[in-house]
Amino acid sequence: MSGFIPNDTKIPMISERKDGSVSQIMPPVSEDPGKRYRAYQLVIFFGIVAMLGDVVYEGGRSVAGPFLFTLGASAFTVAFIAGFGEFVGYGIRIATGYLADRSRQYWTFVIAGYLMIGAIPLLVLAGSWEIAALLLITERIGKAVRSPAKDAVLSHATSAIGRGWGFGLHEALDQIGAIAGPLLFVAALAAGGNYRGGFALLAVPFVLLIIALVVAWRSMPDPMGFEAAGRITVHVAETGSNRRQLNLYAVFTAITMAGFIVFPLLAYHYKALGILPDIEIPVFYAIAMGVDAMVALAVGKAYDRYGLRVLFFVPAVGIMIPLVAFSSVYWAALLGAVLWGASMGMQETVLRAAVADFTPPGGRGFAFGIFNTIYGGAWFAGSVIIGAFYTTGVVYAAGFMFLLQCAAVPVLWLLLRERGGTPKTAQP
Repeated sequence: MSGFIPNDTKIPMISERKDGSVSQIMPPVSEDPGKRYRAYQLVIFFGIVAMLGDVVYEGGRSVAGPFLFTLGASAFTVAFIAGFGEFVGYGIRIATGYLADRSRQYWTFVIAGYLMIGAIPLLVLAGSWEIAALLLITERIGKAVRSPAKDAVLSHATSAIGRGWGFGLHEALDQIGAIAGPLLFVAALAAGGNYRGGFALLAVPFVLLIIALVVAWRSMPDPMGFEAAGRITVHVAETGSNRRQLNLYAVFTAITMAGFIVFPLLAYHYKALGILPDIEIPVFYAIAMGVDAMVALAVGKAYDRYGLRVLFFVPAVGIMIPLVAFSSVYWAALLGAVLWGASMGMQETVLRAAVADFTPPGGRGFAFGIFNTIYGGAWFAGSVIIGAFYTTGVVYAAGFMFLLQCAAVPVLWLLLRERGGTPKTAQP
């Protein structure tokens, strides 16, 4: 892997060690009340937009596995569709991130990507699993279009309030929608409806999403101003230290995600074994999203204080998931959903915050694109393998996941050793 940045890129906020190598350190939290207020305003605006987006697409994802099952899809097909959707949704971000950086039209990419969430309400028209798969993948492409630009915008704002806390706050707001979306399906099913009725209901929050997105865009057209001043840049072309760190970080991310199950396969497992009635499957997903929100806030604060050492929690939780998630026992299935949500909360917070702290403002959309390509590609490859193992025997799928999470630990240890410990936050 080539890392997240080209050899001649200048990296902001760098400290030099005694051995001549350098390590990037987290930007200082702004002491300007006005700047902090504007930063919080942007993070909260984006959180509201993401919340409404999650109502729509997380509501659809919560029942994607069972819905595809009712249309005749097999376990392997469900795992492949979910994994391929994630791969496409992450894999093409390298292109959309690059284009967003080159054009500086971040809001254009954000708006276009959110419009593609409209594919989820259209699932009401799907008459076969092939059509449903196409719509589900279309929504993932929309996420690929908007995410690098959105993360770049957020990285500028969170530089003023603490990156871990800022990304954690955004993730927590985001997960309110992720809880509400599945509960809409619970309400639809409890009222005697079906999956199609739930998909039709998601058209309402989609319209509200568009309105909120326009308001956010109009209120904060130039988020790069948060990092326009007070930056320190130093050439790092003379040392391979930063590049080795970035490559180790990429390897750690890839191994971790290859051993992480997609929720549609978990939901398929619940339905195929009759562990849960249909109405409780979206409830389990809502619970997972609630855990995601709480963990995101806690781990975001911890990241700002302790740095990359917090990442050890990612494989630690990942190791426990296969031990309980594939059980046929109700309480174990619930615990598996809780652990899955906790892992997602950490991934969506500290993994993204670390990328922002590793890279300069001007090329951050591209950096997020590369990171997400690695993230999504590994998740897709792992999902296909886990799905194939699942059809052979649950124990093989669980064993594969367990071994990969264990393998991620020494890679993270090497990364921390390369950095010589997590540096303190820089002072202005």
